[in-house]
Amino acid sequence: MLASSAMDHRCWLACIDPACGAKYDVFEVIYRCRACGQLLEVVHDAEQLARHSAAEWKALFDGRIRSTVWPFGSGVWCRKEMVLPQIDDENIVSMYEGGSNLFWAERFGREIGLPDLWVKQCGNSHTGSFKDLGMTVLVSVVKEMRARGQDIPAVACASTGDTSAALAAYGAAAGIPTIVLLPRNRVSLAQLVQPIANGAIVLALDTDFDGCMKTVQELTECENVYLANSMNSLRLEGQKTVAMEIVQQFDWQVPDTIVIPGGNLGNVSALGKGLLLMERLGIIDRRPRIVVAQAENANPLYLAYQRGFDRLEAVEAKPTLASAIQIGNPVSYERAVRTLREFNGIVEQASETELADASARADRTGMFNCPHTGVALAALLKLRERGEIHADERVVVISTAHGLKFADQKAAYHEGKLAQVLGHYRNQPIELPNQLDTVREALHRLIDLEQGGSRVAGAGQ
Repeated sequence: MLASSAMDHRCWLACIDPACGAKYDVFEVIYRCRACGQLLEVVHDAEQLARHSAAEWKALFDGRIRSTVWPFGSGVWCRKEMVLPQIDDENIVSMYEGGSNLFWAERFGREIGLPDLWVKQCGNSHTGSFKDLGMTVLVSVVKEMRARGQDIPAVACASTGDTSAALAAYGAAAGIPTIVLLPRNRVSLAQLVQPIANGAIVLALDTDFDGCMKTVQELTECENVYLANSMNSLRLEGQKTVAMEIVQQFDWQVPDTIVIPGGNLGNVSALGKGLLLMERLGIIDRRPRIVVAQAENANPLYLAYQRGFDRLEAVEAKPTLASAIQIGNPVSYERAVRTLREFNGIVEQASETELADASARADRTGMFNCPHTGVALAALLKLRERGEIHADERVVVISTAHGLKFADQKAAYHEGKLAQVLGHYRNQPIELPNQLDTVREALHRLIDLEQGGSRVAGAGQ
């Protein structure tokens, strides 16, 4: 029987370039390899993990998830041995993250000829986005390092919204000061107010995300402030658990295709990382195909894919409704390309109208999507129409944030007030006098009441 303690397991930081081979302690303040300048990744002792059978790992995770035993009820920390085994449980900062709904999109899937379509709703979380999965690990590591006497006065990030919300919330829970650099007037009010409410120092800079990212890297190089963006490989350790959770929710079966929005591209490589570790340990016996969806207005990975990934050419990201992925120079490009090559990957893009319409169309079947999920759904529609995704496939779309963060944007869509968007699925309240006959007449025009409401007229039909 697998022991519940993670202390027999170890992980470390390693350069992503196999020709370099440099290694570092996981609690060291370092983001790039000192030998070659490449990004780092957390590496686990797979041979040690493999001493336990796949059946033992499955039983352990099934027994822990959503339990009240600290910290194993978390969808991240129930897999502590495969995330960060060396950390003291007392220093873990958790909001019971993970365990989000794997939603069977039955009606939407039937409409597009994919009856086995699922949406992993990562936005059903403490701060409303998948960023909680990575931030619980990163902030826990900072708490551990501070407990060990390391001088880390604050943690900082550049953000277009979701990262800042997660950092501010987890930092507040841990009692660690947080600093957020946002592009001024380029994030929704709901996203802006989250770090403010949690007491972060919020700096709204006259630049875009890439400009904020440059500044925060320079800041963390000259101060003891710790960097919380996804170039910090600790974030990916938490985010990789979404792959493990999806498989677990399917009773340890692997879907055929996973579609994920891509901006800075850390989440793409995290997804692949979780799948590869499960494959190495025999928990799964095949790999899904991974599709990365980008907004057409911020599409450096898509352009590189069109050239066979010959090189990354940074672009100046144009404004997009999918603001969290409005990134023209993704930090995790190399890691993402490696993942796509390992998983028979595809990259597709979506215009502003395509992403807004896909989100609104899916909303009409019971969802409430963020625009980044709209990008993924639009890419899915294109691939389905071209026959690159087949009707008999089990497909999972990663929904990265909660739609309520973008309520103003959704209202503007239905009011026809979004630039670059035609809005084929607009729906507006009908203003009427308070008279029964008038109400009945309107309803009879819109719904075939005699036929049990089987026919609905109106916008988008």
